[in-house]
Amino acid sequence: MTRSTDDGLKVTDAQWQRARLIWDHHQMHHEPRPADVAIGLGSHDLGVATATADLYRAGLFPTVVFTGGNSPTTAARFPRGEAVHYREHALSLGVPDSAILVEPHAGNTGQNITLSREVLADAGITPATVLLVCKPYMERRSYATARKLWPEAEVRCASEDLTLDDYVKSIGDEKLVLDMLVGDLQRVIEYPKLGYAVVQPVPEDVHEAYESLVAAGFTSRLIAR
Repeated sequence: MTRSTDDGLKVTDAQWQRARLIWDHHQMHHEPRPADVAIGLGSHDLGVATATADLYRAGLFPTVVFTGGNSPTTAARFPRGEAVHYREHALSLGVPDSAILVEPHAGNTGQNITLSREVLADAGITPATVLLVCKPYMERRSYATARKLWPEAEVRCASEDLTLDDYVKSIGDEKLVLDMLVGDLQRVIEYPKLGYAVVQPVPEDVHEAYESLVAAGFTSRLIAR
């Protein structure tokens, strides 16, 4: 059995199983617990703001920083910037304005962390514990980046509780999601060599799944090596 993406690329059942393996590896499976602050990492996915609002209402943190400017994948969807749209969505879900800080300039995950830290410092907040809220497949890379750039903070990750199938349905673009799974795993592998993140071991079966999907053409989110 195969599935056809919008650009005609066929996704076989075997490739889908490999994608699920990578999806699971990307998630840190941290148990959510109270933190001094949360940081909602900007992206194309408004579900990050929804998850952050849910966690705030559950009493897990008193303050959240929404961080993110624009990128080629978000400019049309969030013309006023990722963090601004996230804030507006969180307000609509009942998060009070007094609990939200906005960092509207970050263009990558490293900047999300460093600029959010500066925003918190300007607000007189020096957190010992930080909850990173992000896309489900971005947890491991976000964690590895924060551990490199903010080693003194205890960092945990959270995201929407979705299966890969449900996430693809929410985004509406199977090829894009698989490309992003592959691209994020490449960054988990390569960024420690560039000093951007701490090392996160990748199991052999996950690495084999990654190489197989790269060879099959799920490459639009890869960086030059």
